[in-house]
Amino acid sequence: MSPSPSPHAAAPAIELRGVTKSFGRTEIIRGVNLAVQAGERVAIIGPNGAGKSTLFNLISGRFGPTRGEILLHGRPIQGLTPFEINRAGLSRSFQVSNLFGRLSVFENIRCALLWAMGHRYEFWKFLAKLRDVNERTEQVLEMIHLERKRDHLAMNLTYAEQRALEVGLTIAGGSSVILLDEPTAGMSKSETSRFVQLIREVTVGRTLLTVEHDMGVVFGLADRIAVLVYGEVLAFDTPERVRANARVQEAYLGSVLAHAQAAEAQA
Repeated sequence: MSPSPSPHAAAPAIELRGVTKSFGRTEIIRGVNLAVQAGERVAIIGPNGAGKSTLFNLISGRFGPTRGEILLHGRPIQGLTPFEINRAGLSRSFQVSNLFGRLSVFENIRCALLWAMGHRYEFWKFLAKLRDVNERTEQVLEMIHLERKRDHLAMNLTYAEQRALEVGLTIAGGSSVILLDEPTAGMSKSETSRFVQLIREVTVGRTLLTVEHDMGVVFGLADRIAVLVYGEVLAFDTPERVRANARVQEAYLGSVLAHAQAAEAQA
């Protein structure tokens, strides 16, 4: 007799149920319902002040919701600390680079792998002898195309390379759900194109939730788009349907696309 399926087998990778977040009397997130399926790439867009970063902070455990539930693969995670959520399988990057600048690229990735691979903090261990960790570190460096910079200090990388290293840190522990906060911000057009390809490569088989302002990146990368306006999800659909949504155009997208087209015409 075959075992019965897990009750969470078909659960979304990330699910928000009636999530609200208030700071004092100010309500920033207003009853958000959102379900991201396993393996999906979802972009969150919206005007400044819409609550995108707050939503990321709620999902990753930096803030606790005022009301509502947040589930990771069907299991509630609200109330857990960020490191507990990370060990449950969710990892995130930040808008500002958060690296060990005076460690090498190789050492940055190795640090991110130690706990995930079962190595606890034992000061008498020689890291160079941890063959499994070192081999996995090399694999991650190849995935993010930084193997030639393995011995460079993180602080000496270019901005785009530092962002790639951050992606490496995010995926190093084997998390199944990845949150990327404005991953292409500050990049040139050519850097953005290469970085989007990197994101596609490293998120194969993973669930991606990203906040992004570059509409070219959003429409080229996302399977679905959630439009957040004044703390509420105005639309959550495929890129084609979001682009054609009259309410979205009126509230946000029309002016953004017009601005982007004008910038391209002047370039």
